[in-house]
Amino acid sequence: MNKLYEKQLKAVLNKTQDKLLTLSDGLGLGARVSLSGKVSWQYRYKMDGKSKRIDFGHYPEISLKQARELLQECREWLAQGYDPKLQKQLQRETTLKPVTVKDALEYWLVEFAATNRANFEKHRSQFARHIYPYIGNYPLANTETRHWLECFDRIKTGIPSKQRPAPVAAGYIFGNAKQALRFCRVRRYATSRELDDLTITDVGSKQSKRDRVLSDAELVQLWTTIETNTFNTYMSQLLKLLMTFGARTQEVRLSTWAEWDFKTNIWTVPKSHSKTEIQIIRPIPNAIKPWLLNLKNRSKQSDYILGQLKESANVSSAGGRLWERLEHTEKWTLHDIRRSLATKMNDLGVMPHIVEHLLGHSLGGVMSIYNHSQYLPEKEKALDLWLDRLDLLSNPPDNLHVLKA
Repeated sequence: MNKLYEKQLKAVLNKTQDKLLTLSDGLGLGARVSLSGKVSWQYRYKMDGKSKRIDFGHYPEISLKQARELLQECREWLAQGYDPKLQKQLQRETTLKPVTVKDALEYWLVEFAATNRANFEKHRSQFARHIYPYIGNYPLANTETRHWLECFDRIKTGIPSKQRPAPVAAGYIFGNAKQALRFCRVRRYATSRELDDLTITDVGSKQSKRDRVLSDAELVQLWTTIETNTFNTYMSQLLKLLMTFGARTQEVRLSTWAEWDFKTNIWTVPKSHSKTEIQIIRPIPNAIKPWLLNLKNRSKQSDYILGQLKESANVSSAGGRLWERLEHTEKWTLHDIRRSLATKMNDLGVMPHIVEHLLGHSLGGVMSIYNHSQYLPEKEKALDLWLDRLDLLSNPPDNLHVLKA
């Protein structure tokens, strides 16, 4: 097998030739010499019985060693059944317009999270705040683990942005980013394994399981404060609906008037707004119906029951500070209102499966397969019992005293 040497290439480079020459290096690689002495690398091969050719570039810009490396890459593609010429074109397109970190995360958001995560806009908001400004424009293939860690460290420590340290948020965003990169890799959209060896504890903290249940005194204070317009209109309306139904914040935040049927007294949460991707049907209690109808009359300019659509992160942040405004001793979040309703309903004797139905949880086992009853009378009775309890605690007779927790 003939092999080229650098001295052979240098001997013909930029030297006038009598005729076109091709100096072979074997295995299909050759150096084609023009009449003016310009040397170009070519790889000739056959695929499906057809002769094909790829130009690698010119010598000495592409050295003999580099040309042989390009040859080896093409031969590997050919052995795998890929056309080397097409693969080179795809490779060139990737180099000229690489998939960026932002491209990859947005691909996951659009192709997966939008239809599988009810709060996917929260994920986008977190990426836009903590990832995109720092490495969003980096080619994904060129990012290193350290680039990602710098982003997560900023979230975890709050330095140097002077934000409150948020190790749980760092772990949460990391989990979504890791899933996004895996999704891109499986779909053959882009490839990066820089997060594969990391765990949540490497970048932040896992979210602890919360068991906070508001006391009767705290619930009464919150319920009565809503009526006094201490909070802004949006938050007051949100809180009243959360306390009434035990719904998830996103179910109320995304709710439109089209979901509310006041003829049948039914609120139907569509699958697209449900975390568990099941339709949730809740009766509208008579005690709250006049307030809802009044709210609807006053919000004719908007389809949203709360009058406008606010970002999940903003609502969650505002809700997370309410316990301080009410001077409660132990922190609680909007989601803890939901847990409190479930706990108090069980204490009132409401059957657990009715509570689960009201919360919009998926029932397990055989019941989830065969039992499709909505238990509307039982749910209506449970909500009436719950609102009566709140009213009794808020307006107690002389012989009833609400004890502080």
